[in-house]
Amino acid sequence: MTWNRILIFSTLLVFAPASLLRAEENLDCANAMTQADMNQCAHREFEEADKELNVIWEAARQRARKLDEQNDAEVKGAEAALLAAQRGWIAYRDGHCELGGWEAHGGSMKPLLVWDCKSELTQERTKQLKKFVEGSGY
Repeated sequence: MTWNRILIFSTLLVFAPASLLRAEENLDCANAMTQADMNQCAHREFEEADKELNVIWEAARQRARKLDEQNDAEVKGAEAALLAAQRGWIAYRDGHCELGGWEAHGGSMKPLLVWDCKSELTQERTKQLKKFVEGSGY
């Protein structure tokens, strides 16, 4: 009897991740009804916003490097300043959104609040970095 349970449990461990992945792929975020689905959709939205941010981040680093190349050694530092700003911004975003999630602390809605917050702030940061890349302010 014990070996049967071990075999069943082992089978579930092997096939469960694949079935969960298929369920995630078929998730219709426009019509998400359960909290778990809404949380997953919010996470997806954040991942997309983060991908966009990473693309513009590379362009911003290139622009900062060019600014540094154009200046004498004593006035270089654009890339270092950009990196420090981005690291500070990430710490701010994560802390700010974690605090926002405390409205639903202990509840199933907390991940939705955190991911929505991170998505919104990440989209705003992408806009800021685009302005820097374009040379139209920061």
